[in-house]
Amino acid sequence: MSESLLDRRARLLGPNMSTFYEEPVHLVRGAGVWLWDADGRKYLDCYNNVPHVGHCHPKVVQAICEQAATLNTHTRYLHEGILDYVEKLTAQFAPKFDTALMCCTGSEANDVALRMAQALTKKTGVIATDHTYHGNTTAVHQLSRSNPPPGGYWDNVAFVPAPDSYRPLGGDAGLPHALAFAAEVERQIAVLEERGHGFSALMLCAFFANEGFPDLPKGWLDPTVAVVHKAGGVIIADEVQPGFGRLGTDFWGYEKLGFLPDIITIGKPMANGHPVAAVIAPRETMYEFRNNFRYFNTFGGNPVSCAAAMATLNVVLEERLQANAADVGAYAKNGLKELASRHEAIGDVRGSGLFFGIELVTDRQQKTPATAYTKKIANGMRQRGVLLNFLGRHYNVLKMRPPMVFSRAHVDQVIETLDIVLAETPLI
Repeated sequence: MSESLLDRRARLLGPNMSTFYEEPVHLVRGAGVWLWDADGRKYLDCYNNVPHVGHCHPKVVQAICEQAATLNTHTRYLHEGILDYVEKLTAQFAPKFDTALMCCTGSEANDVALRMAQALTKKTGVIATDHTYHGNTTAVHQLSRSNPPPGGYWDNVAFVPAPDSYRPLGGDAGLPHALAFAAEVERQIAVLEERGHGFSALMLCAFFANEGFPDLPKGWLDPTVAVVHKAGGVIIADEVQPGFGRLGTDFWGYEKLGFLPDIITIGKPMANGHPVAAVIAPRETMYEFRNNFRYFNTFGGNPVSCAAAMATLNVVLEERLQANAADVGAYAKNGLKELASRHEAIGDVRGSGLFFGIELVTDRQQKTPATAYTKKIANGMRQRGVLLNFLGRHYNVLKMRPPMVFSRAHVDQVIETLDIVLAETPLI
């Protein structure tokens, strides 16, 4: 069945449609932290942040069904749903963030955020790290070093080395690392000014998730914030992965890192799988954008999407899932550290809340990335019924980012399975 599905997929959807794992999983059902394939096999989902409050959460399903059976239309008609949701959503941010633009995907949100920055600064130069991902519109695709656009990069885009707490710029993971990163940003601002584009924005994931979620202390970004604002630019915080309480310590990644961005984007987890995203900004910024760009999104903020998003947010708050992330995430990191004492391949353990993982190396002293080995481990875990994946600058960081209803018992299963797979997989 999997083979014929792959053939049919290639014929109907085109070549190079990526799948996870060497033997792709054919999923047919999900509930909470569990997934089932077409053969009835059960998998522990330790990867998917889109079903933020668990696969098929009954309150979210009910909200979608009830609203879909009542009305669905776009925002050129008046409806309370979008207003009620934005009011409750913006209440979760720092007070200055009091307006939202609703759209459908994180890619759209980031694309809009770049235009907001352009409206504010009247400049077009953008800086990103050299191993980030902010989406797949034409504009945000330009910010991806790991997936170069055909025809090359636009002249108004510049890159800085991604932060790496395991191999830090400046030789130290604290202030020297922070100052080295800020110096790289300052250098690229000068490059953009010299090219004649000026400097508009630094866009970053507030947890540097795709970069391998380095362990950065609160205040680490302060020197960079000072550099950006001195140059007249803005900071766009992409909260698609770290947001909505996932990090445990804070509701948003920018809070954990201890800085205040100028524009915030959110997406994937905010409606538990329904395609919803948003840009959050101060009122003055939103007005500047609306006055400079004629923007309308047919599906953004529709009543069904807002009902799904409201139900998801309510579940996060009512079920105290941020507190659960803090407790279970700390338990998971302790378990991984104990595992590292028995497996030399584990070079570093890091993460926050329910976003944690390990960096695998072939040599701890040299910190040599074990890229091929990491892929084998991810596939080995899949074969034993645990779904996770890998990322990072060297693609050697096992990434665990499960639904927010993950428990300590689920962590135990992950650790026990990982112990077995590490032991049975040769480090060559």
